[in-house]
Amino acid sequence: MAVNELTEKECGDLLERTSIGRLGCAHDNQPYVVPIYFAYERDYFYVLSTIGQKIEWMRANPKVCLQVDEIANESEWVSVIVNGHYQELPEPQYTEERARARKLLEKRYRWWQNPLGERQLKSGTDLIVPTFFRIQRVSMTGLRGTAEGKEWK
Repeated sequence: MAVNELTEKECGDLLERTSIGRLGCAHDNQPYVVPIYFAYERDYFYVLSTIGQKIEWMRANPKVCLQVDEIANESEWVSVIVNGHYQELPEPQYTEERARARKLLEKRYRWWQNPLGERQLKSGTDLIVPTFFRIQRVSMTGLRGTAEGKEWK
């Protein structure tokens, strides 16, 4: 198996066609990794969430990372890691950015269902307020594993 670095364009192509990744954040020297659903556009990842541990931790420490991959098998895969900064998008200060996030996220089937549906079921009759945030990309790297004699498709 050969492992090669991805170009910035190849990293961006993966991020544009993918919608699920793993978000890493840390608080008091404790890491926390959780899957998230996102929409990517240029230097930003837009996310809809509910208030919980990841939001509280990112508010305390806005340095985050996002890992995204596609895995065909053990020797054929692509992985991108993005380091960035968390930025919450509250109303009314970020009305345009929230509209942009919603527009991008709406392109995916049932984009709202997981974060809101699960919390609403657990909370009963209490209304759950969605939280939009974005991650601004600071750096990005990627690798591709390719089986010997094969090309990644």
